[in-house]
This record gives sequence, structure tokens and C-alpha cells, in this order.
Amino acid sequence: MIEPKSQQLSIFKQCKILGINRSSYYYRPKPIKQEDLDLMRKIDELYLDNPSSGSRTIRRQLKRQGMIVSRKRIQRLMRLMGIEAVYPKPNTSRPHPQHKVYPYLLRDLVINRPNQVWATDITYIPMDRGFMYLVAIMDWHSRKVLSWRVSNTMEPAFCINALEEALSRFGAPEIFNTDQGSQFTSNAFTKVLNDNHVDISMDGRGRCQDNIFIERLWWTLKHQYIYLHSFDTGKSLRRGLAKWIQYYNLVRGHSSLDDKTPDEVYYGLPHPFAEAA
Repeated sequence: MIEPKSQQLSIFKQCKILGINRSSYYYRPKPIKQEDLDLMRKIDELYLDNPSSGSRTIRRQLKRQGMIVSRKRIQRLMRLMGIEAVYPKPNTSRPHPQHKVYPYLLRDLVINRPNQVWATDITYIPMDRGFMYLVAIMDWHSRKVLSWRVSNTMEPAFCINALEEALSRFGAPEIFNTDQGSQFTSNAFTKVLNDNHVDISMDGRGRCQDNIFIERLWWTLKHQYIYLHSFDTGKSLRRGLAKWIQYYNLVRGHSSLDDKTPDEVYYGLPHPFAEAA
């Protein structure tokens, strides 16, 4: 992504274009202890089952399972994982002060066609010796995963790459919905949407229901695939995700879609079991 030997653009300019802090380019993360990785996976499972769980609740749940862990340690790992309890609370965690926050546009909106509303989110993916972050872009009406990327940092660049791929393959939606994470409020990310004349919608803070279909995707992906497999490299993770997302889009029927697959709904295909007229 960054070309250190480029004669046209300095590393500083490349980082600025990609929305990456220059310090992040030079940063080399310290190895995380295996006991912390094991704990992070357990926290992820508990949080996925109940996204309203904060550090206090997770600490109590771990204690009931015989694991005595300090709340500060849980808070530190949750920050590293990029998760927080989703429930209405005082606005003590704000987006970047220089980033514009857009209003929520989906309230009472009837969403009844593909490319009317797209949504996105980031989730933590545990691995054998570390972890990655996954971003996915979904068509709200059909639940189709339009594009995705994985990264070992939370910088905006991998989110922008996923967005640009979805736009190039499927055109522009009418509305694009995100949470208020700094990746999505960043000037680089919102510029891509504005340049494509897309209306930007952002969830209210602490409102997990505003992006419920992405949350359901994460639950399904992790319980039906990630937690059942082992990934030792980013390459193996990407290969596995590519296969599962293809299965999700093309094969797995959804009860909420009358047992159609996301692809069948997105492309307007007939139900495979419908009787011929």
C-alpha cells in the first residue's frame, strides 16, 4: 500500500492520501501475550452474545466461569479490540474533533430495494497468534456482502479500500450508514462518499439497533465459522473469509428473506423452489 521508494510521493504524502498516521506506518507492534489473546477471544464471545455488556458485566461473567480478571485489564483489551458496550450513555467517547458527524437518516425509512442503503462496520477477528480487524460493506435490503477487507490496524485505509471496491463493482447507493467511529467520520472516507453523491447517515452513539444487520452478520460469521477454525496467517484468514462470504452470499438462505440468499434478493432472482407458472 505504501511505496517507500516512490519518487513521486513522499511517505508523508502517501500516508495523508490513505488516511494513515505516519507514526502508524513506522510503528511495529509488540507481541501480545498468549494469555491476553485467549482472554480477548473469550471477551469477544461474551460481547457478541450481548453487545450491551460493558467491562463490569464481562468481569462478572468471567468470574462466574472461574476467571478472576481485573476490570482495568478487561477495559484495556476491549479498547485494543475496538469494542465498547452499546447502550445509551453519556457522550464521553466522541469522534475525532475535526471530523463531521452526520445525522441518522434511516429512522422510519422503508428500505425495499437494492442499493437504496448500504451499511458498514468493523469487527475483531481472533487468530492463533494475534488478531485482525475485518470491515464489511453490506446492502441493507438484500443483506449481500458487497466487499470486505482485513487489516492489523484500525486506520481508515482498509475501510476506504473496501468502499472503493464496492462502488466500482456495484455503483453508488442512495444512502450509506455507519457508526461514529473515527474510520468512518474521517475526511478521507466521507470524501469518497461525497464525491459519489451518496447521502451519509450515522448511527446515534450507543444504538446497536441502528446497524442491526451488520451485527447479525458478525454473530453468524463468528459462531458458524471463525470460532470453529484456526488461522495462523493473514493469508489463511483471507482465504477462509473469501470462501465463507461466497457461501453466505450465494448459498445460505435467510428466513427474513423468505429463505432466499442475499444474491437472489439483490439481483431479483426467482426463489429456487418456486413452482413454474
